Amino acid sequence: MDVTLLGTGAPAGLPRPHCPCAACATALGAHARAATALLVDGALLLDLTPGAALAAARAGVSLGGVRQVLLSHPHDGPPVEVPAGLPRPGRVPDGRELALLTGHRVRAVALDAPGTGYAVTGPDGQRLLYLPPGGAPAGLESGSAEHYDLVLADVVGRPDALAKLRSVGAVGPTTDVVAVHLDHDVPPGAELLRRLAAAGARAVPDGTTLVAGAYEDVPDVPRRTLVLGGARSGKSAEAERRLEAFPDVVYVATGGTRGGDTEWAARVAAHRERRPGSWRTVETCDLVPLLKDDGPPLLVDCLSLWLTDAMDSVGAWDDAEWAGGGERALRERVRELTEAVRHTRRPVVAVSNEVGSGIVPATAAGRRYRDELGRLNAAFAAECEHVVLVVAGQALTLR
Repeated sequence: MDVTLLGTGAPAGLPRPHCPCAACATALGAHARAATALLVDGALLLDLTPGAALAAARAGVSLGGVRQVLLSHPHDGPPVEVPAGLPRPGRVPDGRELALLTGHRVRAVALDAPGTGYAVTGPDGQRLLYLPPGGAPAGLESGSAEHYDLVLADVVGRPDALAKLRSVGAVGPTTDVVAVHLDHDVPPGAELLRRLAAAGARAVPDGTTLVAGAYEDVPDVPRRTLVLGGARSGKSAEAERRLEAFPDVVYVATGGTRGGDTEWAARVAAHRERRPGSWRTVETCDLVPLLKDDGPPLLVDCLSLWLTDAMDSVGAWDDAEWAGGGERALRERVRELTEAVRHTRRPVVAVSNEVGSGIVPATAAGRRYRDELGRLNAAFAAECEHVVLVVAGQALTLR
């Protein structure tokens, strides 16, 4: 089953008309995208957008063989002139299936937001799923969902849709996940590709023809990632973003509750509110057993607070205790942690502070903590496939 993407952008296109934002200013040439529309085997058109006939001509395909035009957006949108020879656009009711004379079967997929998703089965049995912008499947049950060879969805805007599909087995390691409805939320180019790769997805230019079921060399999702950054740099948001397209994440909070500290409570609440509801939170600094167990992905936030707890436990703040065995005990704790990271079989994303680039601490204890955190970050990073430094909200890939 061949799928030609006549457009891959948001309904308003990219760049948006008259938008002065930085993403739109750089979405030029190869990075420009028309509103998303799909031509399936030259016979089925999913979403009729302005300039569809011209887009088809640029892609080297014809709309002359189209037998059905289906709409997916929550509304029919602005009036679009129907090119000569095309049937009037329609919509399949939720739960109903449409059989085409070409041998394609199109089933409407219920969503958790207005709009219609379409599951298309080709004459050769290959399956694709197409979701409108802002939509995710509703009512999925584990083991009951079809497995899709190709998924085209709003990966940037609704990463949880991908998590839902993965949780029921509808998306697996061989599924080609392609992001569409791309808007100006993420700068085009390398940053977009980096974010999608972390979710196991990719983006392609307008006019690309995909073959459902064909193997695509998409970068593997890294098993171990360390995200570094300074205060309020966006490091925690970057770490969470890397796992929001996956189900059943365990969020490991190492900071505790700090009873009576209202400012800390506000920080914790802000983190909790932006996490997906399907994630489970565990408050502990005992990371080694979690790393040794099999299970869903771990997000550890953060190693700097783990180090504070570890230094408390070995008496690192007292010079005599530090010299009398505290330093040796801390080295052993760090070695156990990094050894567990090396052998873990579950995906891990860990967050840590980068504090060695600022003011030299005025106290010996502060300097000791700074030095030990630098050593911990270096040891942990050595066990990770990906290491990222976040500065001013921008992620810089170090490895």
